[in-house]
Amino acid sequence: MNTSLRRLLLTVIAAPAAALAVWALAVPLAGAALTVRTGGATQTVGPVSVIVASLVVGLAGWALLAVLERRVARPGRVWTITALVVLVLSLFGPLGSAAGLAATLVLMLLHLVVGAVLVAGLARR
Repeated sequence: MNTSLRRLLLTVIAAPAAALAVWALAVPLAGAALTVRTGGATQTVGPVSVIVASLVVGLAGWALLAVLERRVARPGRVWTITALVVLVLSLFGPLGSAAGLAATLVLMLLHLVVGAVLVAGLARR
């Protein structure tokens, strides 16, 4: 496995690991109730959903980067700008769906941590 592929794979794995660490500190250790409202129902955000969501986002980011590398002149720059815009937009999700201030803050932190890992790790220099 070449170095570039290894770095990309480790980044996609690191994002869920970092998110799970934040979840573990906030929910079991700090006692935050991480719940969201979806269509009138309240749902708890558990470790599996944190891992799956961040893994899906990481794989989607990697796929977008692969497409950009084949189609645009400066794929790293385009990818980074796109990723940052998506990250900012994703922060609106917890604002409208989190049940309470603690849940809002933890969910926003989860988004920021996953975004930071992916932007730093997937961006081409």
